[in-house]
Amino acid sequence: MTKAATATARAGPENSIGRLARFFPDAMPLRIPVRLTRVSSSNAFSETTVIEFGTSREVLFASSLPLEFADKLRLQNSDGTLDTEACVVALQYNGDRTAVAARFKDSVANWIVKQ
Repeated sequence: MTKAATATARAGPENSIGRLARFFPDAMPLRIPVRLTRVSSSNAFSETTVIEFGTSREVLFASSLPLEFADKLRLQNSDGTLDTEACVVALQYNGDRTAVAARFKDSVANWIVKQ
């Protein structure tokens, strides 16, 4: 006697940025390389990273910088069409890379994601 069965296909393991994106229902997947600078009165750290998700007001990316909630950041892309400040609103620590969500300080007119 033969029995019918179904199986669910599994995607690869979701990364920490994807898990953080669940808290931002309007987040869309992106791949935008940026220069990230932590703006501080005493220390300014920077690195290159990739915005992996975005909304009209937030960006989500991985960082190896020592970031904390409410840190002020500057985000710049290579052609200068994105050059703005943002504030860290969520973090998920995951080893040496942290999933970060940052909200734009002001409205960004040339931002790729529109509501």
